[in-house]
Formats: sequence, structure tokens, C-alpha cells
Amino acid sequence: MNIFKSHIVFSKQQRYGIFILVLIVGVLQGLYFYTLSISGEIIQLNQNQLNQLKIVDSLKQLASKEKSYKVYLFNPNYITDAKGYQLGMSIVEIDKLLAFRNQNKWVNSIKDFQDVTNVSDSLLAVISPYFKFPDWVTNPKSNLKRQRNFKKKKLHIDINKASALDLEAIYGIGATYSKRIISYRDKFNGGLASLDELYAVYGLTEQTITQIKLDCFIAKPRAILSLDLNKITRNELVKIPFIDYEVAFNILEYRTLHEKFKNLDELLRINSFPISKFKIIKLYLHLN
Repeated sequence: MNIFKSHIVFSKQQRYGIFILVLIVGVLQGLYFYTLSISGEIIQLNQNQLNQLKIVDSLKQLASKEKSYKVYLFNPNYITDAKGYQLGMSIVEIDKLLAFRNQNKWVNSIKDFQDVTNVSDSLLAVISPYFKFPDWVTNPKSNLKRQRNFKKKKLHIDINKASALDLEAIYGIGATYSKRIISYRDKFNGGLASLDELYAVYGLTEQTITQIKLDCFIAKPRAILSLDLNKITRNELVKIPFIDYEVAFNILEYRTLHEKFKNLDELLRINSFPISKFKIIKLYLHLN
């Protein structure tokens, strides 16, 4: 007698039904794990696509940045503080060039440039291919008429009272530029405060502005309220031309990290600072 005999007895149809049920459960589990596997591959694929998109965006940003810092041919005699900083020159090197030019002297070769500024050979090798000297320097026998123009008698024009015809007498100024200068000047009650404000006039080059400074003056400059850079607030900063909230925030952040500004030229180190408008912005700031 078998004492372990089971009391549960299934008929043939019941056993067949159980088999079908187990088979269905097995199929459903298989589909479930297969779906998870496919989902994981899709997630991985999407992640790879996102990574690729990030790489593409980074390349676009890099290309955009390189484009924004593209250097064109220029006459090194007209390098300003802002231009010199962009080229990698130190403040001392820039000041040496400006002091040389203030003596009404000209740099006429790459060697002259290095002798005056004492820039390193490595920096000179990078920036000198972009130097462009006037034709009468590179080819003294040509363009004699232009040489005589440089030696002509200086004009004496009060730019705040000048007419369009007065301005057109300046070398490099035509009808279009004279109208733009007068239009910009007349935006202010009292005219221009400084000839450096001409850097805001669209299209005027460094060379043209330098020529204007030789021929023009301001008898009664417009009064500008100058604020201490080490005490100025964000709301005061954004009232200065060409400074927005982002630049104002970066200026105040720099001031906090360095405790205070030692000189105004430190503004050129500020992220997103409008370097080309530096001379205008300086009119509104000082250091005590």
C-alpha cells in the first residue's frame, strides 16, 4: 500500500489545460523580457544620439567662437588698447606703441613694431602676417599724391558745430559718414563729450577716427557723470552705453573676486565685455 499517494487527481483534460496555461505564461514572460531588452536598446540609442548632438553643438559653438575672433589685415600704427588686448599684447607693450604714436612717429615695418613695443618673437610671429602698411611705405615710388595728402595742413573743426560739408573736408569722410556723425552727435543734448564716442558710429574705422582726431576738437564737451568703478551698482552700470545686465553682473563678480579694480584696463578681462566700445565706456567710469 502506497501511503504517499496524492489525493489530488487531474483528469487528462485538466492536465492538458495546465500545460496550455504554463505555456501561455512562458510566452508572456518571454515577450516581457524581450520588450525590456528592446526598450533598453532604444534608450541606449537615444542616449547615443543625444551625445552626438552635444558634440555637434560643441563644434558649432567652437566654430562660431573662432569666427568671432577672426583677424583681418590692419595697420599696426592704429592699434588701440582694445585691439592690442585682443591680439595678446600686454598693457605695457600697448602703452609703448601709443606713446610712440603720440610723438607723431610711424611704425613702417615689422622690425620697427618690435623695436618700439618689445613684443616677444613668438607673439610677433602670430600677429605680423596680418600687418598691412600703406602703399607709400611698402612702395615709396608709388602713390606720391597720397604722400602729399598726409603732409597737408591740419584742419581745425569743432565737431559739435560742424556741418556736413565741414566734415567732408576731412580725409576719409564722405557724405554718408558725415551724415552718420551728425546724426549720432545730435542724439545728445550738448553734442559729443569726447571724440572717442565716434567709435559708436557705424562704419568708421580706426584709421578714419584717428584722422578725425587730427582735424577736429571739441570746444565745449557734453558733461558726463563719471562713477567710481569700485563703488558702482548694477543698476548704475546698465545705464552706461553698451553695458547690459550680463556684462554688469560679470563686472561686479570680477570686482568681488579681486576685491577691487586696480585700473580701468582690467575691464578688458571681463567675460563678454564689449571690447570695441571700451574707449566710450571709460568716459563714464573712474577709480578713486
